[in-house]
Amino acid sequence: MKNKLYNLAIALAAICLWVALALSLSGNVKLAGRLYIAFFILLAIGFNKTALLKGFAYTLCIFASIIAALCYPQYFVEYNGFHLSKIVTPLIQLIMFGMGTSISLGDFARVIKMPKGVFIGVFSRFLIMPLIGYILANLSGLPPEITAGIILTGCSPNGMTSNVISYLAKANLALSITITVVSALLAPLIMPLLMRLFAGFVVHISVTDMMWDITKMMILPITTGLAFNNFLSEKARWLDSVMRFVSMFGIAVIIVIMTAGGRNSLFNIGPLLILLVLIHNLLGYLSGYWMGRLFKISKRDCRTIAIDAGMPSGGLASGLTGEMGKIATSGLAPAVFNPLMNITGALLATWWRRKTQENNTPGSAPYKFAPD
Repeated sequence: MKNKLYNLAIALAAICLWVALALSLSGNVKLAGRLYIAFFILLAIGFNKTALLKGFAYTLCIFASIIAALCYPQYFVEYNGFHLSKIVTPLIQLIMFGMGTSISLGDFARVIKMPKGVFIGVFSRFLIMPLIGYILANLSGLPPEITAGIILTGCSPNGMTSNVISYLAKANLALSITITVVSALLAPLIMPLLMRLFAGFVVHISVTDMMWDITKMMILPITTGLAFNNFLSEKARWLDSVMRFVSMFGIAVIIVIMTAGGRNSLFNIGPLLILLVLIHNLLGYLSGYWMGRLFKISKRDCRTIAIDAGMPSGGLASGLTGEMGKIATSGLAPAVFNPLMNITGALLATWWRRKTQENNTPGSAPYKFAPD
C-alpha cells in the first residue's frame, strides 16, 4: 500500500513539474510557483520509497520552502510588525542544544586516541575553508557584504550534518564527531579572529562581540545539552528523536527567513552566488581528502576529513549574520550553502558507501544525531 502511495506522489510530482514549466513559459509565474512547491513536496514524499532516495527527502522540502520564500516573501519577513529574523538566534540555540544532547563525555576522550586525524580535520576546517572563501570572495566581484557571507561560512565550524553524512558514507564516524566537538569549542576563539583577518576590510568585525555571539549561540546550548545527556538522558529518551525533528524544522525556518529577507539581492546575484558556493563546497571536500592523504592517514579517515571540511555549520553562520544585522546580504551565502551541501554530501556519501561495500570494508556503528 505504501509503495502505491509513494508511486502516486512521484507521478503527481511529474505532472506538477510539467504544468509549472508550461505556466512559467506562458508568463504565469505566480501560479507556477505554487506548482513548483507542490512538485518538491510530492517528490519528497515519493522519495521515501527507498532508503537510497530517502536521504534527499529533507533537502527537497528545503527547496519547497525556498521557493515559497521567493514567491511569497511577505509571509516570512514579518508578522504583525514583528520581524521574524529575531527568532533566528533562539532557533540556532535550540539546534545547538540538540547537538549537545547527541554527544557524551566519551567523545572528548577520542582526541587522545586519534590526535593526527583530529588535528588535520580541525586544520582543514579553520584554515583551508576560510582561505578558499576569501579567494572566491575576492574573485567574485560581488558587493562586500555578500562576500562577507561567503567568508563567514568558510570560517564556521562543521556541524552535525557532517556526522550524518560520515555515517552514511561509512567513514570514521567517531573521528567526525570528535572533529565536530573540538571545532565547536574552538569556534568562539578562532572564528572572530579569522573573520577580522579575512573579512575585516569589507565589514566591521568586533572580535569580542562575535566571541560572545558564538558563545551564547553555540557553546552555552551545547554545554547545557551535554549536561542533560549525561545526567538526565535516562529519564527522557524520547528527546533524541524529538530534537532531531525540531532541528530539521529549525534549519528549514532559518533558511526561509534568510531567503525571504534577501530575495531582491538573490534575484540579482543568485546564479553567481550558487556557483561560488558550489565551488567552495566541492573544494572543501577535495582539499580535506588530499590533506589527509598528504599526512598518510587511512582512506576512511580521509573521507571523514573531506566531509567535515566541506560541510560547515551554515546555521551558525546564518545566526551570526542576524546578530550583525546583515541577514538580507551576508546571510545569503549560508542560506544557499545549507541545501546545496546536503545534496552534494548525500551524493558523495552514496558513492563512497558503494565503494566501501564493493571493497567489503566494515562500516560504523549507528549514532544518534541532530542535524546541523
